[in-house]
Amino acid sequence: MKKIFRKIHLWLSVPFGLIITLVCFSGAMLVFENEVNEWFRRDLYYVETVKESPLPMDKLLEKVATTLPDSVSVTGVSISSDPGRAYQVSLSKPRRASLYVDQYTGEVKGKSERSGFFMFMFRMHRWLLDSMNPGNEGIFWGKMIVGVSTLLFVFVLISGIVIWWPRTRKALKNSLKITATKGWKRFWYDLHVAGGMYALIFLLAMALTGLTWSFPWYRTAFYKVFGVEVQQRAAQGHEQKSDAQKRDTKLAAHREKKREGNEVRKGERGGRPENNHSDMYSVTSPFVYWQEIYDKLGRQNPEYKQISISSGTASVSFNRFGNQRASDRYSFNTDNGEFTETSLYQHQDKSGKIRGWIYSVHVGNWGGMFTRILTFIAALLGAALPLTGYYLWIKRLIKVRK
Repeated sequence: MKKIFRKIHLWLSVPFGLIITLVCFSGAMLVFENEVNEWFRRDLYYVETVKESPLPMDKLLEKVATTLPDSVSVTGVSISSDPGRAYQVSLSKPRRASLYVDQYTGEVKGKSERSGFFMFMFRMHRWLLDSMNPGNEGIFWGKMIVGVSTLLFVFVLISGIVIWWPRTRKALKNSLKITATKGWKRFWYDLHVAGGMYALIFLLAMALTGLTWSFPWYRTAFYKVFGVEVQQRAAQGHEQKSDAQKRDTKLAAHREKKREGNEVRKGERGGRPENNHSDMYSVTSPFVYWQEIYDKLGRQNPEYKQISISSGTASVSFNRFGNQRASDRYSFNTDNGEFTETSLYQHQDKSGKIRGWIYSVHVGNWGGMFTRILTFIAALLGAALPLTGYYLWIKRLIKVRK
């Protein structure tokens, strides 16, 4: 039996080992991306001086809006519980675009964007640096290869358990030791065997969750195990898209009205430049109740981690273990600022919860800094397993030939 699994383990590892190494190593590099970015770009993520109170949100966001092209509008804002962190202002385009803004001065500090190194690692991790064909036509080969390699990696790990499983408790104890005093060959063998066992649970968790981004059929089956139909997600995504379109239309209409109003006043004054700052707010701002919404949610949730607000909706997240994308959601009337609906996380449908859990388990942040460190180490060990396996396999081939 073990002989069969040994062959499976070997002949799946040999052709796909290097790809697994690249995927695991790039994944390890992404674990602490946020911390590294904040370390090197503190001026972007944090304000220079924390003052007594920030600018009113409507005036702050209107000020940001004046710096944007006519085709781009402000769609939301995320506020940290740390008064020293800059506000993150979301934009209508490009997709997922945002700016960091000093909430005390209104200064736009810069764009939120991935550094070249982390973008390289992300594209390596997801697509082996490949790009989808224009129009999403044909096979996305990089994504396909990563998905197939990850799926086979699951079988490699499971076959490794069968091969490794000791017969006695003493053998179990010895097989979990990594010895560095008995030569390089013994060290690489121990690292391959014992290291693989120590990282096994994390590697399986990362592989099984990562496959949901690779294959629709796997994602459907994965969700079904937890009693969730993929159709629910599609419908929810369509609904969210419609809401976003309505929000963008409303914001665009506001900017158009404001521009027309300024042109009329400019004509009435004989073509003189518009310098009256109060005229900027003569047209009702779409952000007029956002400050009130933030104040209400802040009072209701004094231990919040982040509050995000957009037109008609808001969410509150907390510093808790588990699903790191969990949040309480609120809807409000944009005409008077009154809350119309409250959806606490524990009452939300399984579809949204499982998406957050998949991401949290995959990146290892479900248990805070401790599990992230373990995930980082496990990913590095996952990258080392094929390399140590190649070393042992080549050594064995040389020995057989001799």
